Amino acid sequence: MTGMDCWVGIDLGSTTTKAIILDSDGEILGRGITNSRSNYDVACAVARAEAFVDARFALARRALEGDAALAARAQELLPIIAASFAEAKHNAALVSLREELLIAARNDFYEGWQPALDRVLGEIVDAMEARAHELFVPGADRKSDFFRDLASSTFMQLSEEAADPSTMPQDVLIGMFDKAIIKVENKELEVSFEEHVSQALDRLLAAAGLEADERARAGELMERAVALPLDERGHVGTGYGRARLPFPKASIRSEILCHGLGAHATFPTTRTVLDIGGQDTKAIQVDGRGIVTGFQMNDRCAAGCGRYLGYIADEMNLGVHELGPMAMKSTRKVKINSTCTVFAGAELRDRLNLGQKREDILAGLHRAIMLRAMSLLARSGGVHDEFTFTGGVARNPAAVRALRELVTENYGERKINISAASIYTGALGAAIFARRAEDADESTEEAAA
Repeated sequence: MTGMDCWVGIDLGSTTTKAIILDSDGEILGRGITNSRSNYDVACAVARAEAFVDARFALARRALEGDAALAARAQELLPIIAASFAEAKHNAALVSLREELLIAARNDFYEGWQPALDRVLGEIVDAMEARAHELFVPGADRKSDFFRDLASSTFMQLSEEAADPSTMPQDVLIGMFDKAIIKVENKELEVSFEEHVSQALDRLLAAAGLEADERARAGELMERAVALPLDERGHVGTGYGRARLPFPKASIRSEILCHGLGAHATFPTTRTVLDIGGQDTKAIQVDGRGIVTGFQMNDRCAAGCGRYLGYIADEMNLGVHELGPMAMKSTRKVKINSTCTVFAGAELRDRLNLGQKREDILAGLHRAIMLRAMSLLARSGGVHDEFTFTGGVARNPAAVRALRELVTENYGERKINISAASIYTGALGAAIFARRAEDADESTEEAAA
């Protein structure tokens, strides 16, 4: 079977790793993302594998939508299959979490608690497994794409219910979870895409009311999409941890170049780009071709970055994905004078002790973060039309609200672009560089001939 050419971009960030696959037309074929806080090598492999799985779904969608008789069924079948596959991966991670929790409990033995710890931890994971299906019903409102975030929120709630201050303190249970989740994140879980999709398709096609010939046709198209070889013609890596990627030096690009090009590819009239990642913030100016004309970066301090929000989330026993929605409930402005990560916990506790509400404090923190970003933007050349916000923090509604307010206050009305896939912007730019490199090589060979 003739394969399909593709190009891969990897953005190895300090907190998340993203992968993008482009087809021969330059269209996005697949996306993959994972948490990279534990192990860069595993994160790279997982994000890349997820992008290729996503590419299979894209090929299946194209196949079904290209068939006149089945096009209307594509929107019905594929989301269910995708949700079923995501649930299978989540359940595999829960199996691993159970194993690692029991290991952590035995390694950190509390005299007289061992049987009770095993029982309580087992009951918590049982409840997590029972709730998992609700997260993956098509159309379900999941607060995060990451297993860590989903598992953490549920574990916090269940551990609070199971805890007993005198015999089983919650902090002991949380300590077990913190150690176990790191181990789970370091594993590449085996979930066969081909096998799972085949099984899901058999069940769904039988229940979807299709005629026998339609079922056979849909199965044939899906199998063909799954079996099509994807030939990786090139790859480029970028991101905070790009030096760890197993790519030659010629296949590595800076984050600034990749975010500038990725933002331009998504919004062609972009002239200013702000990227707030886990470890750094970048203010970038680009021309009409997406070429960087100027930039500014923050220093090595993590203040004003996603990492800082992570510290705040840990202090509040919340997931990072919960901070923005909580800050959006604020009814009173609180001015935050410092966003230093070293003093974040102490300042937060002081303000809570003064009676200030968590949502008001968080709203003030988000505005303080954006004030630092505005300083970088000013030094890079200001905010021009159009302005594009990229990176993981662009998914935070409170950060977006604060940014819009500050841009309007300082520069007047500006069109601010925020893609639903903003977190993939750097990986997209890397994939475009990979595809362009192949085009340049071919042009050189033609000229030499």
